[in-house]
Amino acid sequence: MLGAVLTAAVTPFDDAGGVDEAAYRGLVQRLLATGSDGIVVAGTTGEASTLSDLERIALFQATREETRGVGTMVAGTGSNDTAHSVHLTEIAGEIGADAVLVVTPYYNKPPPEGIRRHVAAIAAVGVPVVLYNIPGRTALNMSPALIADLARIPGVVALKQANEDLTELRAVREACDLIIYAGNDDMLMPVLEMGGAGVISVAAHLVADRMQEMVSLVGGGDIAGARDIDASLAGLWTGLFDVTNPILIKAALTMTGMIPCDEVRLPLVRATDAERERLGAVLAAHGIGAAA
Repeated sequence: MLGAVLTAAVTPFDDAGGVDEAAYRGLVQRLLATGSDGIVVAGTTGEASTLSDLERIALFQATREETRGVGTMVAGTGSNDTAHSVHLTEIAGEIGADAVLVVTPYYNKPPPEGIRRHVAAIAAVGVPVVLYNIPGRTALNMSPALIADLARIPGVVALKQANEDLTELRAVREACDLIIYAGNDDMLMPVLEMGGAGVISVAAHLVADRMQEMVSLVGGGDIAGARDIDASLAGLWTGLFDVTNPILIKAALTMTGMIPCDEVRLPLVRATDAERERLGAVLAAHGIGAAA
C-alpha cells in the first residue's frame, strides 16, 4: 500500500527558472509532516513535461532521501516514448522508488495493443506500476475494458483515474482488483465510497490533514461526516483549477510561504493579479492564511 493521501508535489523553480532543490526538499518535509503519506514526484503538477532527464533524476533522488523511512515515493516516469519511459523507470528503480506513475501515451494516440505493449515494457523493469488515465491531458481515454486488460500485466498494481466518469470507474472496480486512487481532488469522496484507496492530490499541499480525516471517517463507517468535510472543501477543489494546474497551486504555496517562488516554465505562465486575488479569497474562505 502506497498510502491513502499522496501529494503530487510541485517542482519549485527560482526566478531564473532553475529547479530549487532546497525549496523542494523543504516542501517534501513539510508535506510529510502535515498529513501526506507519500510523494508523487515529476507528475503533471511537478511539470514533468518541461523537466530535463537530469532534473527529473535529481528530483527522484531528493525525494527518496527525504521520504526514506517516513513516506512513500512514486516517480513519474511515463511519457509517449516507450524506450524513454523504460529508461526512466530503470533509474527510478535503482534509486528506490516504491512505484512509478505511467501516464497514458499522449500525442501518438496509440491503439489499445500499443498501450498494452507500452505498459508491459515498463512493468517488465520490476517496479510496481500505477496507471495514470488523464484524458483531459492526453486526448485518449483508457476504457474500463482496456484498464482491466492492463491490470493483468504482472507488476501493474494501481490506477490514478483522472476521468470523472464514475460509471466507468465502477466498471473498472468490477472488472479488476487494481488499487484505485482519485486523480482529481473532487473525486476523493466517491472513490472512497466505492472502496478505493485514496487520492493522488494537488490540494493535499494545503489540506492533507482534512483529506486524511475523510479517509478515516469512511473507514470507520461515518460516510456523512466524510461528506461534510468534502462539501466544506468544494470551493478549494474548484478554486485551485480555475486555470491550468499547477499555476494556482504554486501561487498558493508562495502566498502561504511554503515555497519562495511561483515560477512556472513556459509555455505555462504565472498567475495574473486578478487570478491571485480570486485565489486569495478562496484560501481565506477555507482558513488558509497568507504568510506573515
